[in-house]
Amino acid sequence: MPIRLPSDLPAFQVLKDEGVMVMGLAEADRQDIRPLRIALLNLMPKKIQTENQFARLIGATPLQIDLTLIRMSEHQTKNTAAAHMEAFYRPFNEMRDERFDGLLITGAPIEHLPFEEVTYWDELKQVMDWTQTHVHSTFGICWGAMAMLKHFYGVDKHMLNAKAFGCFPQNTLDAASPYLRGFSDECVIPVSRWTEVKQPEIEAAGGGLKTLLGGGETGPCLVEDPAHRALYIFNHFEYDDDTLKQEYDRDIAAGTPINVPMNYYPGNDPSCKPFNRWRSHAHLLYGNWINEIYQTTPFDLEHIGA
Repeated sequence: MPIRLPSDLPAFQVLKDEGVMVMGLAEADRQDIRPLRIALLNLMPKKIQTENQFARLIGATPLQIDLTLIRMSEHQTKNTAAAHMEAFYRPFNEMRDERFDGLLITGAPIEHLPFEEVTYWDELKQVMDWTQTHVHSTFGICWGAMAMLKHFYGVDKHMLNAKAFGCFPQNTLDAASPYLRGFSDECVIPVSRWTEVKQPEIEAAGGGLKTLLGGGETGPCLVEDPAHRALYIFNHFEYDDDTLKQEYDRDIAAGTPINVPMNYYPGNDPSCKPFNRWRSHAHLLYGNWINEIYQTTPFDLEHIGA
C-alpha cells in the first residue's frame, strides 16, 4: 500500500521516481481503508530534504500512511520558502484536538543551547505532553529524542569534546524486541552530533527505559520508553547517501574545523563516492515501528490516548 501525500509536495515526485508507492489524496480517499495517521514535527532547517527522508522510510511498508507535516506555531524557518510552509505545514496550535497513530519529532541544529534557551521550548513541552493523550506512539530523533528524555525524565545532554561524525557500528542489545525484528547482531548508522546522553543516566532514570541499540564509540543509540509509548534514537538512519557529505562540504567551505566523517568514504578519501551501509536497517527499524503501531493502535482514533 502507498503513502498518502499531496501530489504537489516535492516528496511525491521524488519518491515516485524512486519506485516508492505514493498516492494522491483524492485517489486515496476513494479507498475504504483507515490509513495510519503519522505526523512529522519537522525541526530541521532543510525541510524538504527531511520530508523526503522520512516519507521514504514510512512509505515503504504494506500499509497506507497519511502523513501530516507540523511546525512550531511561532517559529519561522529561514531555510525553506514561506510558500512551501504555508501550503504543506500546519502549526501545532491549530491541531491540538487531533489524534495520530504516530508522531516523529526530528532533530534540530541547536545542540549548543540549553533546552530552556530554545525559543520554542515551552511549546515543544506542550507537544510532548500532548503525545500522551493524542498520539499512540512517538519517535524522537537525535535532538528531538534528547528533548523527550529531558522533559520526561530530566536526563540531560552532555557536550562532546569533538563532534561524533561518521558511520559507527551499533550492537543489537535486545534481539527479541519487535522494533529490531530482522536486525543483524551489528549494524552501522550515520552519527552527526556534538552532544550525547550517557547510559548510566538512562539506567538511573527509571520508567522502564531500555537501550535496544548501542555502540562503544558513540554510546546509546536507540532507547525504548514504554511508559510514554516512545522510541528515542540519537543517530540518523534516515540520512541519504550524501547527507554526511553535504555536512562535511558545508563545514569545509565555511572554514569550520571538522574531521572527515569516519567509516564513510572508501579509503577515508573525500574525493570518493560514499558508501551507504545503513539503508536496509533503516527500512527495518521504521517498518517495524509502523507495524507495531498497526498491531496496537485503536481502530477508532478517538480512543487513542485513552
